Amino acid sequence: MRNYLFLLLMLLPGFHYGQALNSQIVVNADLVDQTNRQIFKTLERALTEFINTQSWTNQEYLPQERIRCSFVLTLTSYENNQFEGTLQVQSLRPVFGTDFDSPVLNFLDKDIVFTYQEYQPLFFNAAVYQSNLISLFSFYTYIILGMDADSFARNGGNHYFEQAQQIVNLAQQSKIAGWNQNDGNRNRFWLIDNLRSNMFTEFREAQYVYHREGLDQMTSDGLLAKKNFSQAIELLKKLYQRRPNAFLLQLFFDAKVQEIVDVLSDGPKIELEDTKKTLATIAPFFGARWKQIKN
Repeated sequence: MRNYLFLLLMLLPGFHYGQALNSQIVVNADLVDQTNRQIFKTLERALTEFINTQSWTNQEYLPQERIRCSFVLTLTSYENNQFEGTLQVQSLRPVFGTDFDSPVLNFLDKDIVFTYQEYQPLFFNAAVYQSNLISLFSFYTYIILGMDADSFARNGGNHYFEQAQQIVNLAQQSKIAGWNQNDGNRNRFWLIDNLRSNMFTEFREAQYVYHREGLDQMTSDGLLAKKNFSQAIELLKKLYQRRPNAFLLQLFFDAKVQEIVDVLSDGPKIELEDTKKTLATIAPFFGARWKQIKN
């Protein structure tokens, strides 16, 4: 019966099986001294098609349900089909009962190196390492999917994080920077390692409480939602007390700082002094922003 219904769904206009992302790809080559700029436009189109048409999951998505995200590839070097630069990855999540999208991920990867020949086809195969370009964008796609799923269900991102881990394992054979533990302390290796580690469970629990029990309840019970929102921040305090320099704390606040200020300053009044002290303690680099919170 389920298969029959699925076939009917596939016939509906706009139905996409497994096409989970609604992604904007930008290839910025302003820093590259290159007369022929066509290669950069071709790369941009190829990546857009790769991300938005690949079946990344067995879930069914209507166009309006696909995860809004962006990849900004800023190139600093291009020579003999080799590209170098940085990659800014961002994703958004809708808030229930509103037209507001909440930022979930905002991460800058500074170790971007790959080779690409114009019109080279891009296909993802989970079982093999094909190229660093494919591995990079596939990895961050699964990070986006996993973090989005965690915001809707406790540990909902497990399957996607396992896929991201498999990409890291295979990509390590390339010896290219970013995939190995010795390449720095805030790279792809440590990102997925931390997300899957029991040492950082408060981060994933906070993701759920913050979004599902906090933001999503704002229109139905603003007072309870705001208390849950503050509870999510207290969960991160537990992580800070154990691992004060945790990579995931920086990841969280890089995406959420302005939203936290806006949410805590608006809506029903609750006691915020403890929450503001917690924020100043666990994210002191945003101290000036926390002072903007209005009780």
